[in-house]
Amino acid sequence: MHHIAIRTADIQRSSGFYAGLGFAMEERFTTGGTLACWMIGLGTRLELLQVPRPRPAADAFGEETYTGYYHISFDLTQITDDLSTWLAARQADFLKQQGFPLKVLLSPQQQLIGSHVYEVAFIADGDGLPLELLRCLT
Repeated sequence: MHHIAIRTADIQRSSGFYAGLGFAMEERFTTGGTLACWMIGLGTRLELLQVPRPRPAADAFGEETYTGYYHISFDLTQITDDLSTWLAARQADFLKQQGFPLKVLLSPQQQLIGSHVYEVAFIADGDGLPLELLRCLT
């Protein structure tokens, strides 16, 4: 996969959010007059695109009948030995550096998914889009 594209209401806020998760700015550019950038981190590349006249995102996490994009999942198995500790550190970083806390949609918990047990959490990005953080335990 080359990248995941995310439309955002505010590219500065969004790039700051993803920087707080450990993403680094790779390149800033415009596409059709729209501000955009590529950021690298957590094993992937994101393309952020600022929407000129944004509307609020659908509540993909809370609305069970929603169809379409549900979430992006970041595999933190090789990054941390404890998802709760990693998330708590990001919470502290966000309060200190961004001035606001991360919105946690689901606190870390163990889930059986297929034949593996995962530690799973969900957070919302700056536009409210759900992001899954997971770590394989078995």
